[in-house]
Order: sequence, then C-alpha cells, then structure tokens
Amino acid sequence: MTQTALIRPAWTPATIALMVLGFMVFWPLGLAMLAYIIWGDRLDAFKADVNRATDGLASSFRRNRDGMRTTGSGNAAFDAWRDTELSRLDEERKKLDEMRREFDQHMRDLRMARDRAEFDQFMADRQAKARKSGSVPEIDG
Repeated sequence: MTQTALIRPAWTPATIALMVLGFMVFWPLGLAMLAYIIWGDRLDAFKADVNRATDGLASSFRRNRDGMRTTGSGNAAFDAWRDTELSRLDEERKKLDEMRREFDQHMRDLRMARDRAEFDQFMADRQAKARKSGSVPEIDG
C-alpha cells in the first residue's frame, strides 16, 4: 500500500473526517474507521492468515470426505453395496460431465456458424453497396 493514498491506516485529515462523519451517521461506522486507522496496517497479514486457515479447513473437509469412502461400517455386505453404488454414481457423473462438454462444444459451433453467416452477410451487403456507389474496389472474402 502506498503512503500517498488519501485513505490509509494513519491519522490523516481524510481518515479523521471519515471517522467523525461515521460516528455522526451511525456509530459502528465511526468505530470501524477508528479500528482501520489503528490496526489497518495489519490487514494484509490478517487476510493472509484467514486465507491460510480457510484453506486448511477446506483441505481437512476434503480429507474427511475422501476418508469416509475407505472406512468400513463393520457390515461387509453394506460396504460392498455402498462401494458399488459410489462407483456407479461416479460413472454417471463422468457421463454427465462428458455430455456437458459435448453440448458446450455444440453451442460454440452453433455460435461460430451464426457469427460466420452474419459476417458473410455483412461483407456481401458491403460489397453490393460499394459496387452500387463504385467507390470501393471489390474484396474477395
């Protein structure tokens, strides 16, 4: 953060004015501005810490979710059935993902064809207009 910024975590006229205005409008805004003035320079480190903690929490959820698939319930028949159902659902998910990719490609192809037709029509209209006026030489596309 540059020290030439108008609003920075320091006692500048702008931050003091915003703090006073915040207290006058709604006291928590003034309190928030006061906290920013006092502790604002620590926000980058705080944000990095929060991001690190959130990433750790998400990875622990991911590990627990993956670990649930390997732990057994104690009933071999249920575990076998669950494993086959999970495998079947994974295969269905893969099929759906592949169908989605194919559909997205189809839609891109349709858009390209429509754009090509519109462009070709534009160029044909432009050439016809140019031939009519006789000012622009014909361009082969």
